[in-house]
Amino acid sequence: MKLYVIGLGPGNPDTLTSQAKKALQACGTIVGYTVYVDLIRPHFPHKEWISTPMRQEVDRCRAAIEAALSGKDVAVVCSGDAGVYGMAGLILELLESYPAEQVCRLETQVIPGITAACGGAAVLGAPLMHDFAVISLSDLLTPWEQIAQRLALAAQGDFVICLYNPASKKRADYLQKACDIVLQYQPGETVCGLVRHIGREGESARILSLSALRDTPADMFTTVYIGNRQTRKIHQWMVTPRGYQIPGRKEEAH
Repeated sequence: MKLYVIGLGPGNPDTLTSQAKKALQACGTIVGYTVYVDLIRPHFPHKEWISTPMRQEVDRCRAAIEAALSGKDVAVVCSGDAGVYGMAGLILELLESYPAEQVCRLETQVIPGITAACGGAAVLGAPLMHDFAVISLSDLLTPWEQIAQRLALAAQGDFVICLYNPASKKRADYLQKACDIVLQYQPGETVCGLVRHIGREGESARILSLSALRDTPADMFTTVYIGNRQTRKIHQWMVTPRGYQIPGRKEEAH
């Protein structure tokens, strides 16, 4: 009995790790959110598929555990990395309610994937070369007051900030609200970037200032990067210097 929790990466089969591919090939049952299941279904035929819509994560993960305990090899799939806003934590929390002897017989493994923060950073250049914070603007599971506090503290600490779930139909102004918080601590000319549909068809990217980002539309398929005070645009790339001394380069005063 095996239970894998697998990060699919951005969704392009080329970015799926070989470890993830082997696990998916070995499993007879694949469980996931409908959108993510549909991304990989054509590449792994002849499988049993279990999918549920958004906000049914507990039911989905419990179904995966029950299937594995019945003797099946099961893969629970997530976009990006399973341990970054994915299902790895929920699976392990649910296993806490099962008898230890059952859990010990179940071979459980979390398999990492390329998370959106890293996938989008590669598209933009190198915005995450120094300390950074990843913050989701979704308030389904985290109160907005706590999200706002984390944004303020990250901005005060001069972290590069990567934003997941920056806006949706119900949260159309959340990116604007987040930028307003950061603008209390960072200048309007701070270099920022956003990438939409990372690693998928229709991928697009843009580098802009924090002031311009505030009024830029975004959605759940967009990952946003707010630079720190050292982040700059070098040719077409967004780069956060790590601090290397480069001979012959005139260092700017900060």
